[in-house]
Amino acid sequence: MKTDWIPKLGLLAALIGGAPVAAETICAATADLAADGCKNAVQEDYLIASGKCLNVSATAARNRCLDDAVGARRMDLRLCRKQQLARFSICNALREDRYDPNVSPALFDDDLAHLTRPNRYFPLAAGDRWEWEGAESVVVEVLDRAKLIAGVRCFVVRDTVSADGTVVEDTEDWFAQARNGDTYYFGEESKDYEIFEGDEPPTPELITLEGSFKAGRGGDKPGIAFLAAPRKGKVYRQEFSLGNAEDIAEVVSTTYGYGRDAELDRLVPRQLAELLCAGDCVVTKEYQPLAPGVFERKFYAPGIGGFLVIHLDSAEVVQLVGCNFDPRCAALPAP
Repeated sequence: MKTDWIPKLGLLAALIGGAPVAAETICAATADLAADGCKNAVQEDYLIASGKCLNVSATAARNRCLDDAVGARRMDLRLCRKQQLARFSICNALREDRYDPNVSPALFDDDLAHLTRPNRYFPLAAGDRWEWEGAESVVVEVLDRAKLIAGVRCFVVRDTVSADGTVVEDTEDWFAQARNGDTYYFGEESKDYEIFEGDEPPTPELITLEGSFKAGRGGDKPGIAFLAAPRKGKVYRQEFSLGNAEDIAEVVSTTYGYGRDAELDRLVPRQLAELLCAGDCVVTKEYQPLAPGVFERKFYAPGIGGFLVIHLDSAEVVQLVGCNFDPRCAALPAP
């Protein structure tokens, strides 16, 4: 898809003046504006970095610093372009429609203990807990709390990632259950930690909140975490915080069982799949334009939810090793 013909200055003038943008260009125009925002941010970072370099006393070190700033700008501008192309690809899949989902509170369950239509592939109940193992350890737990976002009552789910026994990510996710069975994602507070050499005692230090967003704040909008009735080929937004969090999911299969599709079986632990899938597991491909070319394949079993994540670019496998609400979890194989 080419959109070079879109007069960007004219587009901005139209937006400022309140003029409508043609419906057939909404998604592509959004991609263009996001790309321009990305380029402006890159230029700002470059100027700040250059200013820091000027305060390096040693000439050789100062010149290296300036060269590094130029190199970083070049690489970052390439990333802006790749992100723009990735968004264009998403526009092709989703069409050009404006993304403005109807999330009226009346469409969602308010009593989280008694759901109208629980999502069998994304179960949510206070106290539910999942444990995962891969390169890192992950614990996901539905807390006995609720959060009201834009009038919608949401489950609060804590997701902690540990490496060598130390928490490196601590995220609070907010999910809402629609009365039609769709599970919506209303945001997250994501904290990344790092331990630095020389700290006594070693103490995780907060280094970023990147990726955090909340529906209704700063123009951010919720997406669908999991559909009530997924169908093969369906593509949908899981979140929409432009330039910050833009995850996309595509349903790859709704009838997965081990041995039926050699490509989907790739890197899948056979014993795990045979335990949880009887031709009724759902497989999705998930990605985001902010990280072009990075794809995850996720597997979901009825009654359990997600049980396997395969990072297709690195071949890393993260699998479910425990849960506290389904007897099948007692038989989960070790990684």
